[in-house]
Amino acid sequence: MHDTTTLLIQLGAMLLGLSVLGRLAARVGMSPIPVYLLAGLAFGHGGLVSLSASDGFVSAGAEIGVILLLLLLGLEYNAGELVTNLRSGAPAGGIDCLLNATPGYAAGLLLGFDPVGCIALAGVTWVSSSGVIAKILGDLGRLGNRETPTLLSVLVIEDLAMALYLPILTALLSGVGLLGGSVTVVIALAAIAIVLTIALRHGSKVSKALSTDEPEFLLLGVLGLTVLVAGLADRLQISAAVGAFLVGIAISDEVAEHAQQLLAPLRDLFAAVFFVFFGLSTDPTHLPPVLLPAFLLAAVTALTKIATGYWAARRAGIAKPGGYRAGGALVARGEFSIVIAGLAVADGTDARLGPLAAGYVLILVVAGPLTARFTEPALRRLFGPAPARRPAPAPDELDLLP
Repeated sequence: MHDTTTLLIQLGAMLLGLSVLGRLAARVGMSPIPVYLLAGLAFGHGGLVSLSASDGFVSAGAEIGVILLLLLLGLEYNAGELVTNLRSGAPAGGIDCLLNATPGYAAGLLLGFDPVGCIALAGVTWVSSSGVIAKILGDLGRLGNRETPTLLSVLVIEDLAMALYLPILTALLSGVGLLGGSVTVVIALAAIAIVLTIALRHGSKVSKALSTDEPEFLLLGVLGLTVLVAGLADRLQISAAVGAFLVGIAISDEVAEHAQQLLAPLRDLFAAVFFVFFGLSTDPTHLPPVLLPAFLLAAVTALTKIATGYWAARRAGIAKPGGYRAGGALVARGEFSIVIAGLAVADGTDARLGPLAAGYVLILVVAGPLTARFTEPALRRLFGPAPARRPAPAPDELDLLP
């Protein structure tokens, strides 16, 4: 009874505090994500006050928050659009890996990490946070922008690449080598292919099976299917986030639109819990010794992510302002980076990797909403506005042209 009472008090105070912080952030015109993170940092282990009684609930809520963020992002697109984006975005995915994994690997070498530690740090710097970016795009009203499908293709390629990277990293950490992790990789690839095939060929049947006029039953059905698939995906080491995203892709038409309306408030609630949980899990006393290398690495990879997004958008035919927005939105790192660092630290890699990754992600997850908002106006001011296109002449004006 005492534990339950403490849990309710801490949870209620946390939610009320998040409401106040969110309103303050909205009043000054900024995303609430950074203040949620800093609140978690202040009240986590080593912070001002420890909310240890609610750790279990917040941890589970954070996982649900990531799942809902990716589900609603998937509901924005159908399977055909996904396949088209993957095909057209494959070169951007390669550029993304080259530009953003290389600085992490090089930093590991400079810091004296072993080869496996360098590979782990390369993964930390490579992958953006799909969950954080989905929230940022929603907050800024950019889900319908022309550059968003290009952004999505880069993020999906990263998330799917994690289905290969994580089993390989786990095998390297355990000392069994690449061959020992090959079975897990094959299972992951097969599972992704099966889910994509279902989404492409039988997505309408999935939507029909979930369709109902009762909001309660639709909510239970969509949420239940998403959590089930996310859990199975996580069991197969594909990532719960990728599983949730693929469920969103498989649901289409009016069912997807109705599900978005019902799930949006739940997404915002549990997404806030996820960002607080990240702060709660970071001990601020371990950060000072690694802040300088973390800041330098964050600065370099923020620029490489902006370059990645700009290159991908321009290649897709998006105008320069859209390219700037795409680059700025890709900066945030989050859940995958922490998972990678956690695996490495648990298996005895250099003890500096954990705090370094935490400081690095904290810097970029706070900077991400700011770069998404201000990269475009800053670069347009620096390089000048994009040249205006001359309108095409009307048919009756063609004869007047020399």
